[in-house]
Amino acid sequence: MKIHLLASAEILETLQKGIRLLEPDLGIELSSEGVPLYVEQKKGPLIVKRTAEKNTIIYEEPIQFYRALGLWIENYKKHSEFEQVEEKHFKMTGVMPDLSRNAVLKKEQLYFFLRKMAVMGLNTLMLYIEDIYEIEDDPYFGYMRGRYTQEELKQVDDYAHALGIEVIPAIQTLAHLQTALRWNDRRNIKDTEDILLVGEKETYRFIDKMITAATRPFRTKRIHIGMDEAMDLGLGRYLELNNYQHRLAIMMKHLDEVMKLTTEKKLEPMIWSDMFFRIASKNNEYYDEEGIIPQEVVRQIPREVQLVYWDYYHSEQAHYQLFLKKHKDLGSHPIFAGGAWTWNGVAPNYGRAFVNSEAALKACKSEGIEEVFLTLWADNGAETPLTTALPVMQLYAEYTYKQEINQEELAERFLGCAGMKLEWFMLLNEFDEVPGVGKNNLLSSSPSKFILWQDSLTGLFDANIKTLELGKHYRGLYERLMQIQNCESDYISLFDFYKQLAKVLATKAEIGINLKRAYDQKDKQRMAIHVEQLKSLKEDMKYLHEKHNRLWFELYKPFGWEVLDIRYGGASARIDTAISRIKSWLKDEVVIIEELEAERLVYDAKYDIVEGFLGTEKYHHIVTTGHLSH
Repeated sequence: MKIHLLASAEILETLQKGIRLLEPDLGIELSSEGVPLYVEQKKGPLIVKRTAEKNTIIYEEPIQFYRALGLWIENYKKHSEFEQVEEKHFKMTGVMPDLSRNAVLKKEQLYFFLRKMAVMGLNTLMLYIEDIYEIEDDPYFGYMRGRYTQEELKQVDDYAHALGIEVIPAIQTLAHLQTALRWNDRRNIKDTEDILLVGEKETYRFIDKMITAATRPFRTKRIHIGMDEAMDLGLGRYLELNNYQHRLAIMMKHLDEVMKLTTEKKLEPMIWSDMFFRIASKNNEYYDEEGIIPQEVVRQIPREVQLVYWDYYHSEQAHYQLFLKKHKDLGSHPIFAGGAWTWNGVAPNYGRAFVNSEAALKACKSEGIEEVFLTLWADNGAETPLTTALPVMQLYAEYTYKQEINQEELAERFLGCAGMKLEWFMLLNEFDEVPGVGKNNLLSSSPSKFILWQDSLTGLFDANIKTLELGKHYRGLYERLMQIQNCESDYISLFDFYKQLAKVLATKAEIGINLKRAYDQKDKQRMAIHVEQLKSLKEDMKYLHEKHNRLWFELYKPFGWEVLDIRYGGASARIDTAISRIKSWLKDEVVIIEELEAERLVYDAKYDIVEGFLGTEKYHHIVTTGHLSH
């Protein structure tokens, strides 16, 4: 579709580069021979309009124009006349991809996200980069981690700027620095394994270098300096040097020193707010509704720092409103951070992400919150591709420009912005929202993860799923995924991976249960059949490994893939062991198989098993009850 943009020279100069970047995604081409489209910039709502005489876009900020362009194209294809008016409810709506939990998005994939964000109308990209950026004269910072060069980050900022998007670095200046502190030359600035040693001059020289390097490539003056979840603060080397001090006193001293550095550089810092609220809780909880932060603490919080209230866990609007008010009581204009639930396991948890996000965003509107962003965490191996966050990003976008939305409108916008049917992405939700899991998986069960990685001989989670016929569920899911046709090239590898995952889970969900049953019944004929199933399963796991590999190297830098190689290799080796052990038993070379002799207990190491919850664990707890790394 050819479009002839009619606007002032100033508008054309501002927008043309961004439009050129979006031309392939939107299927358009700027041309003097195209459909005349009049563009005007003025304060007020976003307006897209078509009459018999004229096509018009009116916008205030560049990001609104790119959203409006997408809306105009969608409507132009369907209606001879239309008018759509949208008010922007949030000054900032952002996305924060986690680039520090093994998976570092390629620069080109950051460009992909930026283009999708622009058409959605999302105006901020926060890059969570604990040690994933280059510091001059510090070769160990981000060593073998896929760190970005200064030039790469500058190019990302330039690309974003052309699309009306601000890029903000999000680093850590207290805790969550385990990978940066693992090296011996950091021993003088380390309190505990992942927390910096407060009060040492060398620590602040290190932080100064981090802040300088993290901000240099970007136009923005804003920076997220972290400071969350420092629960062991002051309990390591700090304790040896200074005796016991309350961690809040230590943190406030540290915050003052870091604020001096940001002030010197004329930066506008924000921090996560949880440590203040944990102090107010008798049980050290962030979300303790009865907790009251003492006024002497409130007075110590610098007014120059914005507090970020992160909450991915609640489904009630009233809870979010209460905590937003608590943040306001601290004298803060808080930023809200929600979660895309890309860290549930191997697949996204859209149920929980949608329910909790809608409750949170409605609360933010009710409380007059101006800034929100969506976190795309990648905990415990980055097994879920970050591309799966797109539907939740769309949800944030629609709540930014509309008071209420419905599923039909969301699906229509997703097709226009992401180029895919929302219903196809939503199939991925069925990897974890299986029989036995409560509606919307609000307790975050992760059966696809624990079934994929658990050992067939020990079957640590088999008692949790024994009666649920999950093999049947995954076979049905595989058949539905196989019906996806005409998949956009950007998503072919994504859906190839999930198709193969469903195929693997269809067998693996019940193979351990079946092995145990046949063994207990001394049914060697049946056991021989299961040996053949294990052989087929190993081949299917091999193909899954290959498809995951292809997807990873499309999305991410190579560093971090070794973690998943090790997991797939371990799963394959354990299938070989199972086959060997069972064959020995079938030949009467061994009398018993100790692993199959053992009673299957409900897995409840982390949580009590309750109705609607099947279990969720980290990899090293799924594959063994022994010590994987010690």
